[in-house]
Amino acid sequence: MRQRLPRLALLPVCAAALLWPTVASADVSSWLYLGGGPGLVEAPDKTREWVPSLQIDTGMGTPPSGLVMVGGGFRMHTFFGEGSDLGLVARTATRGYVNGGFGAAVDLGGYQRWWGPGSTGLMASVNLGAPWGITLSGTGGRGSNEGQHFAVTLGIDLARLTVYRRTGDSWWKNTFPAYRPEEER
Repeated sequence: MRQRLPRLALLPVCAAALLWPTVASADVSSWLYLGGGPGLVEAPDKTREWVPSLQIDTGMGTPPSGLVMVGGGFRMHTFFGEGSDLGLVARTATRGYVNGGFGAAVDLGGYQRWWGPGSTGLMASVNLGAPWGITLSGTGGRGSNEGQHFAVTLGIDLARLTVYRRTGDSWWKNTFPAYRPEEER
């Protein structure tokens, strides 16, 4: 009992340190991209077919105020008439890209395909951003069962168009953008 008393006396001190209120100043960047375009799918018998495709990306990353943002996300890439690939990606993006202007982002990750003979593999994307959330994305992947795909999509990133947009204020004012350099200390 004698040794327990000093340990119990530390409990209120530890609880106070953990529960003491502080100001949170963290902000995250995020994205929600919808785009469409041609996709090239290669089957195990080496036949290649161009089909319409739809790419949907969503994710979160480090604050939009940094020179470079890193984050992670989820992707669904549908090849119409074939099926959908699902993937997890790590993204690296420039500040201009994240804040709705000109910039670039690179996605690297893996995908899973349940249609056809199935495939599990790696994929990579290069995303070029223009003002107003306009994005051109080139994606390629290679996996098991000789599964390969390539697609180019053009679309819009809804988060870069609305929440993060720092361009085009003379046409459409973003009254409270997520990144406000004029408020930095």
